[in-house]
Amino acid sequence: MRMVLLFIFLISNQVFAQGTYAEAGVNIDAGDQLVERIKPLAKMTARLGSDASLGGFGGLFDLAQCGYKDPILVGTTDGVGTKLKIAQALKKHETIGIDLVAMSLNDLIVQGAEPLFFLDYFATGSLKVEEAYEVIGGIAKACQENGCALLGGETAEMPGMYSQGEYDLAGFAVGVVERSQVLPRLADIRSGDVVLGLASSGVHSNGFSLIRHSMALKGLSLMDPSFSDKTIGEVLLVPTKIYVRSLLPLIKDGCIKAMAHITGGGLLENIPRVLPEKLGVKLDARKWEVPPVFSWIARMGNIESKEMMRTFNLGIGMVLIVSEQEAAEIQAKLEQAGERVWLIGKIIPTADSSCVIIEGLDI
Repeated sequence: MRMVLLFIFLISNQVFAQGTYAEAGVNIDAGDQLVERIKPLAKMTARLGSDASLGGFGGLFDLAQCGYKDPILVGTTDGVGTKLKIAQALKKHETIGIDLVAMSLNDLIVQGAEPLFFLDYFATGSLKVEEAYEVIGGIAKACQENGCALLGGETAEMPGMYSQGEYDLAGFAVGVVERSQVLPRLADIRSGDVVLGLASSGVHSNGFSLIRHSMALKGLSLMDPSFSDKTIGEVLLVPTKIYVRSLLPLIKDGCIKAMAHITGGGLLENIPRVLPEKLGVKLDARKWEVPPVFSWIARMGNIESKEMMRTFNLGIGMVLIVSEQEAAEIQAKLEQAGERVWLIGKIIPTADSSCVIIEGLDI
C-alpha cells in the first residue's frame, strides 16, 4: 500500500512541475524585461502634474499643478483598426504607436482639451520584447511631442488568442479644459460661418479593411510599387497627424467655435456631430488638395465617391468652424504653426441637421 501511494505522489509531482506559466506560453521574464526597457521611454514624457514613472498599480496625476481655475476632464479611447495588419506584415512597428496616440489626442482637442496623460494596452499571443519596445517607443514619442505623460499601460500575453506575429493595441487619454472653453460652442455657430480644413498626412487610421479587401481582390501586395516612388505598404503606413500643438493656442484665445476630427465616417458623418440643429455644411473639394493616395484607392477598389466620402478623410484630417471675419487671421496662425490650411466651405441653413454637401470632388 505504501508503494502505491509513493507512486501516485511521484506522478502528481511530475504533473505539477510541468504546469508552469511558461509551459502555458506566457513568458513572465520577457514581460519584466519589457517593463524595464520602457521605463526610460515613459520617463521622457514627464510633464507638469506627473513624473510618468512606471511600476505601480496605477498612475498618479496632480491636476492642481496644471493651473486650471474651473477644470473639466475629458476622456477618450481608441485603437488603430486593421492598419495594425499593415505594420505586422511589413514588420515595421515604429510608427503604429504614433497612430494610437493620435486617434485619442485628436479626439481630445476637438473638445478643447489639453492632453494630460495617456495609457496603452498591448496584447499579443507571444511577447516579442523588441517588437513591443518599438511600438511603445512610438507611443512615447507622440506623447512627448504633445505634452502628454505616458502614465502607464498594460502588456497582456495571451497564448491562443492571437495568431503568430499578431498583436493588438488600444489607447486611453485624459485631457483638461476650462469650463468656459469647452467645444463645440453650439450656441455661437451661425449660418455663414466658414469651415477651415487642415491637411491630413494621408489615410490616417481609418478604412484599412476596405483597402485590404480591395487589394486582395486585385492581387496586390504591400511590397508592390504605388503611384509614387514608395511601395504600397510605405504609403499606407504613414502615421496619423496630430494637431494638438497648433490648435491649443487658438482654443485658449477663444476664436474657434467647433472642430471635427475626420476619422471613420469621413467628412459626411463627423462634421454634423459638432453642428446645432437646422444647420449643415457645404464644402467645395476644389478648394483643397486631395492626396493621390485617395484617387489610387478609389480606382483600385472601384469605389464610388459617396463611399469614399464616408470612409476616408480625403486629405482633411481636422475641420474648424470659425466666424468669417476671423478666418484669415486663424488660417495665418495655423500656417505659421506648420499646418496646411484651406477655406473649404460654409455653414448653411438646412432642415436636415446631418446635411453635408460636397461639391467638386474628382477622384
